[in-house]
Amino acid sequence: MLKTINILNKRARFEYEILETYTAGMVLTGTEIKSIRLGKANITEGFCEFSNGELFAINTQIEEYAFGNQFNHKAKSERKLLLNKRELKSLERNVQTKGLTVIPLKLFTNEKGLAKLDIGLCRGKKTYDKRESLKEADTKRDLDRIKKEFRR
Repeated sequence: MLKTINILNKRARFEYEILETYTAGMVLTGTEIKSIRLGKANITEGFCEFSNGELFAINTQIEEYAFGNQFNHKAKSERKLLLNKRELKSLERNVQTKGLTVIPLKLFTNEKGLAKLDIGLCRGKKTYDKRESLKEADTKRDLDRIKKEFRR
């Protein structure tokens, strides 16, 4: 029985408007996947970048495995993302022409125990959009409180 791991990037939904989402595999070493399965990863400061037609996750932190030896991995390093060629080309085209960015949204393990990364094609929000998001969250929270009081 595998425990599923979900590491979210909550900051991305506040900072960016997410246009499309993709699920990508990751090229990892043995100690990296062990650390992810223990939940020792952080993707809030991460972003994705193209290099020679391949997509890499930059600035994502996977802490060193506690029981690793001299073959332990670096905490912050570039990790290659695995997508279909068609998806890579469309993402690269959108990033270059429209000025969009690719941000990691969620790091999780699937039923086979493999690490996957949900990435989003995003556009940065302006400050007034962020204020609007906060207002919507406040009104939703207030409505939920009123509904809860009304049910009693």
